[in-house]
Amino acid sequence: MTLNVETAASDRTLHADYLERVYAGVLGKIIGVYLGRPFEQWRWDRIERELGEIWYYVHEKLGVPLIVTDDDIAGTFTFLRALPDYGNRLTLTPAQIGQTWLNYIIERRTILWWGGIGVSTEHTAYQRLKQGIQAPHSGSIALNGTTIAEQIGAQIFIDGWGMIAPGNPVLAADLARRAGSVSHDGEAIYGAQVIAALEAAAFDESNLDRLLDIAVGLIPPDSIIARLIADLRAFHAANGDWRAARDLVYDRYSYERYPGNCHIVPNHALIIVALLYGGDDFQKTQMIVNTCGYDTDCNAGNVGCILGIKNGLAGIDAGPDWRTPVADRLYLSSADGGRGISDAVIEALEIANVGRALAGHPPLMVKNGARFHFELPGSVQGFMPDDAPDARGVLRLENVAGHSQTGTRSLAFKFERLAPGRAARAATATFIAPAALNMIGYPLFASPTLYSGQTIQAHVSAANTNSQTVTVQLYLDVYAGTNSLTRVYGAAQPLLPGGQAELVWDVPNTNGQPIAQVGLELQAERVTSGEIYLDDLKFAGAPDTIFTRPPDVGSQIAGAVQQGWRRAWVDAVDHFEAHWADAFHIVQNSGRGLLSIGTHDWQDYTVQAAITSDFARAIGVAARVTGLRRCYAALLRTDGTLQLVKALDGDTILAEAPFAWEPGRIYNVELTVRGANVSVTVDGQRLLRATDGDRPLMNGGIALVVEDGFLSTPAVRVRG
Repeated sequence: MTLNVETAASDRTLHADYLERVYAGVLGKIIGVYLGRPFEQWRWDRIERELGEIWYYVHEKLGVPLIVTDDDIAGTFTFLRALPDYGNRLTLTPAQIGQTWLNYIIERRTILWWGGIGVSTEHTAYQRLKQGIQAPHSGSIALNGTTIAEQIGAQIFIDGWGMIAPGNPVLAADLARRAGSVSHDGEAIYGAQVIAALEAAAFDESNLDRLLDIAVGLIPPDSIIARLIADLRAFHAANGDWRAARDLVYDRYSYERYPGNCHIVPNHALIIVALLYGGDDFQKTQMIVNTCGYDTDCNAGNVGCILGIKNGLAGIDAGPDWRTPVADRLYLSSADGGRGISDAVIEALEIANVGRALAGHPPLMVKNGARFHFELPGSVQGFMPDDAPDARGVLRLENVAGHSQTGTRSLAFKFERLAPGRAARAATATFIAPAALNMIGYPLFASPTLYSGQTIQAHVSAANTNSQTVTVQLYLDVYAGTNSLTRVYGAAQPLLPGGQAELVWDVPNTNGQPIAQVGLELQAERVTSGEIYLDDLKFAGAPDTIFTRPPDVGSQIAGAVQQGWRRAWVDAVDHFEAHWADAFHIVQNSGRGLLSIGTHDWQDYTVQAAITSDFARAIGVAARVTGLRRCYAALLRTDGTLQLVKALDGDTILAEAPFAWEPGRIYNVELTVRGANVSVTVDGQRLLRATDGDRPLMNGGIALVVEDGFLSTPAVRVRG
């Protein structure tokens, strides 16, 4: 179906609870993924034999962590960035979404299952894109064959496209077609369109039968997806046993009938079974879709998102406590490392602001843009009480109404019997925890979200009913040595009953080590109980720091590749050597490689490094990096030129000058970005400058860049 984009782009009214419903959809998605991930691709009989019916998280039974990196989550929230990256225009094309893949995916490392061409649908499509074959041809049946093109991926990555089109299933289905066609075709597109349309329509419609009628009406009536939905609806009308419906799916729509690594048809059928038989109950629907087996994390994620949108937070909260173990946490492993450590609130706001832009509304800036604002009911944004012996059992966290200067909600620190030697302490992640450095399954590529030289700002207040003054202070858990953590405290501040305080702390020098957590600690001089409220917490300013090998680690120790300071850099080069004298020795065998660090918060700054190489086509530094193909780069080239390059849908040379590069010589290269102005200095002389007047890149991290060779440097500095 072709959409009239002019009609869709007109101003539309959005419900007052739009952001909250998106948040419920994101929560439903990640809860479903975490629930189904530990037994992904098991058949129903093995699940019931070894685990029983799946009524709650079973990860501990199988000895695996709950919060993991997963393609369902990473792809869903990463590929959607095509819209803001291309100006939130409804003229967005499949080819532009394909470019988004190439920008954010690190080959063989992030987001996708890298099962090989002709085996993994997404790997096959990625190879086509790399070869210059644009979407939709990259995912077509004509190019890749029916079996590959009709696997499950288009469906598992589709939820965001439904959530940005609230009440507009036609738009959602059309966007799902464009996004899905990067890697899929045929029935895979139809299944993705049904899910996206269900989600978009669920913002306005609560009746499942009407939702299904709307969604099926947007795909060909003679498609397998449309026929299986009709088949299962008819069976449900005659038979109330979900196990009988499951058996029908395993008989008529099984993997044996629909081959490949993971075909969409059997899994879409189980989603429909769960929705029909779940009785609109989040827990029961999740139990059915997970106990039925096959691609459990994918199916449970789609079901969770649909019900989250449809029934809101109340629907998720009506059963057991799904939310406390998750604490909003999620990982997005991609070439844009600053987005790697995220949470359901951050992603919900990103999605809702895309939806608002498409509907002609300005973006939301919650609590003046605070990263942690707790404005959504029940949200904790990754904050969890410390379980150390001196803090265990003292603190309980709860999202509560009120106690906010610029919003409506806050995070309550409810402490019991706080006493000398007993602290109430809670923190949220700013980087990969030591235990997650060796993430099972999909590896986690992420940069810290907080750096030396930046400023932390937080607003806190105390309950009027508190019986005595409590001391509050910010703290950081920083990597030290070989992946232990050390704690650094900001200034302590007394907080009287009913009092308020603003905590401001310039992040100290961490000697090249990444910051793993930021938190708030409470102490008291006498035994007391009460409540402190964290209104918001934000990071401000560009960093002022030197990245190098920390003095407390060596280059020859065992496990050097997994040292936290190295993992803070997103590795998109062929080799990031661990044992050279220089802290950074990177190799790219062919083409361009980037070793990057930083976040979208960085805007105006200078990146500087003393770089050298005996063998390379080009070496340099980059700024405002958001992925592999969006940055400014200062490049020394062996063809005798110095170039200032803008990478955005290909390379644009903003400025260049002759430069006689000598192999083996060290060059001190600085790249400065200020607004739309970009300049390059080499060995103290400013040699290039340009003003970028065409879609300037305004934020992002830094990178070392090498083409066809190696680059070496002892340190990289960034300063605001």
